[in-house]
Amino acid sequence: MGLIEQAYETYCAMEKQYVGVYGEKGEPLVPISHQIVKADIEITLDEAGNFLNAREAAAEDAKIIVPVTEKSAGRTGDTICAHPLCDQIRFLTPQYPQKYAAYLTQLHQWENSAYSHPKLHVIARYVERGTVLQDIADAGLIKINADGFPASKPQEKLVVCWRVESGETDDVSACWKDRSLLQAFIDYYASTKQEEPVFCMVSGTNAIPATQHPKKIVTANSCANAKLVSANDTSGFTYRGRFTTDAQAMTMGYEASQKIHNAIHWLAANQGVPIGNRTFLCWNPKGIELPKPRAAFLRGNGGTQVKYSDYRKALSETLRGWKNTIPSDEKAIVTAFAAATSGRLAVTYYSELMAQDFVERLCNWDDICCWHNGPYGIQSPSLSQIVDCAFGTVRKSGEKTILETDDRVKGQQLQRMLSCRVDKQKIPLDIRRAVAGKASNLQIMDAALREKVLSTACAVIRKYYYDWYQEEWNMALEPEKKDISYQYGRLLAVFEKIERDTYDKNEGREPNAIRMQSVLAKRPQYASCIVWEQLKKAYYPKLKPNARGYYDRLVGQIIAQISDFPDGVQNKALGDTYLMGYYLQRNALYTSNTSGTGSADHTENTSDTENTDNCQEEE
Repeated sequence: MGLIEQAYETYCAMEKQYVGVYGEKGEPLVPISHQIVKADIEITLDEAGNFLNAREAAAEDAKIIVPVTEKSAGRTGDTICAHPLCDQIRFLTPQYPQKYAAYLTQLHQWENSAYSHPKLHVIARYVERGTVLQDIADAGLIKINADGFPASKPQEKLVVCWRVESGETDDVSACWKDRSLLQAFIDYYASTKQEEPVFCMVSGTNAIPATQHPKKIVTANSCANAKLVSANDTSGFTYRGRFTTDAQAMTMGYEASQKIHNAIHWLAANQGVPIGNRTFLCWNPKGIELPKPRAAFLRGNGGTQVKYSDYRKALSETLRGWKNTIPSDEKAIVTAFAAATSGRLAVTYYSELMAQDFVERLCNWDDICCWHNGPYGIQSPSLSQIVDCAFGTVRKSGEKTILETDDRVKGQQLQRMLSCRVDKQKIPLDIRRAVAGKASNLQIMDAALREKVLSTACAVIRKYYYDWYQEEWNMALEPEKKDISYQYGRLLAVFEKIERDTYDKNEGREPNAIRMQSVLAKRPQYASCIVWEQLKKAYYPKLKPNARGYYDRLVGQIIAQISDFPDGVQNKALGDTYLMGYYLQRNALYTSNTSGTGSADHTENTSDTENTDNCQEEE
């Protein structure tokens, strides 16, 4: 019952400060016996119940707190079950007699109770006149057809909220902000509960049981009507077979249920991150700020770190800063929600750990799962970026190329990556292969996306080998690295650079090395020989002698390293580590001050030679 307990604890810790308080951003924490609804129309009345004006609900008042009963909070379709105060037009006008009677009956019961409120008398007298629909139409907010009904079905479902002007300077005219009115309904509704107390499995005390549990807990990802707790299906064998009644499965007090669901709704609305078909949430029950588990641990200043030692030092300082602000006994809760159907909300992931352990795990992940990112220095890719680079489809968007990932795939795979980072699980093999596969087809991407995918692939591969084999791959070029895939990756980078050195300034076609990249990854010896021969024929004559000499020596050194491996492995498919060799060698070539590299200025003005664009793999 981890999530239930932590949500209950969160509400108890936050209620004094946040219940019913509207802030500049986000939704307020809802009191028990209330619900957040989207208001469409505001009607303002004077203290005698006379209509003053009607207008569209202001943007800041679009989501308001309204009193609800258990039944009205869970109503669906055309159910005749009114909210006690603010409701849809069809409950406020005699054109819909059954709904209108239900609304007035409930309002009168509250008005005539010991927990009445002055605003109730004003609203009741006005609604009794039956002019709500005409007043709204006269204000130009809706249209009425010849039969006296709203002109369209959606209009009859517009939600009306109330303002009552009393003339007093300290009066709160908006009913949804009047805390005395909210408390009056809480007390009134509690007085109507006649059920026998039962043992509440959340609070550990005897309490009035909840007969229905709220919906609209997580409103993103088409989850609005899904319930987290439900056991009222007596015909679908939801609980039958193990129990004869739903109470045997679980009993939860009404107040506890309200607090739990309202806390989750508040957290999901203000801190939840909807990705794909899931909503991800990370919080501390006492409201202490925590770093986001999906994003890089180093925020903002991470891009200034050029050396790995500097990057690790910055990580360590950031970790120390977080630990100094988080008490040692505080927890971090990480969870994910998804709606398998429109009526059932599932907790697809849950992790509860000490907050200081949580931030340390984020730091440890970023310490290994990181790579150079061009001018941004060393960075750890976000989990969303890893998922996109593994499972996204490359598509054109104007002049750029982007990665698009199916919503269902993205939510599921992001959850897997979240578990790896938070629960210290190893990166799965299929994700490593998927990222490497995308990075082995760079020619279909523009320059910006190419760098993003390549850097992400190197970070994931580096983390994979650390997780599974305890190997820590250096982020500095190692010319004598005893890994044939790494050396072939270096050779690919040199071949690319040789051809690019002969291009004109604005020439954007792909070098043959990149065109042949996927072939080289599968048959390295065969592909490298083809590319090298074409370079010697078509592009070498354009280079200055000192550049040719430099590249001859560099290619010779790499081939010498490859030759140290047995003949039988020199043409086998490369491992993913070739991408790290490619990245580091290319980076070294473009940052080197060695004469004869890094610029097309080192080419001679020779005539065009044989075109190698049609170089194909032999049958």
